[in-house]
Amino acid sequence: MTNEKTKIQVPLMADLAAEGRKPEWLFWVGSAGAFDDRYKKVTREFAKILTHLKIDYAVLGTEESDSGDVARRAGNEMLFQMQALQNIDILNGYEVKKIVTCCPHDYNTLKNEYPELGGHYELWHHSQFLADLIEKGSIKGLSEAFMKNKIVFHDPCYLGRGNGEYAAPRSVLDAIPGQKLEMKRNKSFGLCCGAGGGQMFKEAEKGDKEVFIERTEEAIETGADIIATACPFCMVMMTDGIKYKNQEDRMKNYDIAELLSMSLGL
Repeated sequence: MTNEKTKIQVPLMADLAAEGRKPEWLFWVGSAGAFDDRYKKVTREFAKILTHLKIDYAVLGTEESDSGDVARRAGNEMLFQMQALQNIDILNGYEVKKIVTCCPHDYNTLKNEYPELGGHYELWHHSQFLADLIEKGSIKGLSEAFMKNKIVFHDPCYLGRGNGEYAAPRSVLDAIPGQKLEMKRNKSFGLCCGAGGGQMFKEAEKGDKEVFIERTEEAIETGADIIATACPFCMVMMTDGIKYKNQEDRMKNYDIAELLSMSLGL
């Protein structure tokens, strides 16, 4: 897999295995990272960072299947187990030990639900991975590209309330020069984007206001011009919210990996 713009060659696990090599990290791309046009940009930017820092990693490519998260949330346990067992067979075949992913849903599933089916791996969300590199001093020299911006972070449920991780994404943002804000409901009190648990793929339930609209309004109230996210589901909902509120001219949505990559000048 090659990023033509920057000529990044993303290593495939099968190719490395054929050479007798075992990379330290498997980058789990996820369905959104592979197929959603907007989130494919996040995949590319994170791959740029990995390559720039000379991280020893690889991806599964076409051998990677959906993690099964949505199937289980929607109640199709049989499909979940079929997908999970297929993935576990491939991961164990390559003797994968450490996995990093940009998707909190896949992070949660691989970390907390695959072990019951025989998949035992060390899971890192990309916010944790990047925060660790920043703390170690591996990432430095960040530009002031966002110095004039006001950035507010939206907590992904499956990273925050689901796995207790609130500090890592904020550590990444704090390393980027610029003003950081918080919504009135944040961290463990943060409002969901409205897409988790399979809600992304069904009609909204009746109520006074759709969740993603309410959450976008909270972000707008802070005066921020960038909503930072760390989840493909959240990115879809926040981007739609910005459009719904007619804020495209003054507000953007970026993943933390995109912000960091741009700050590194990649």
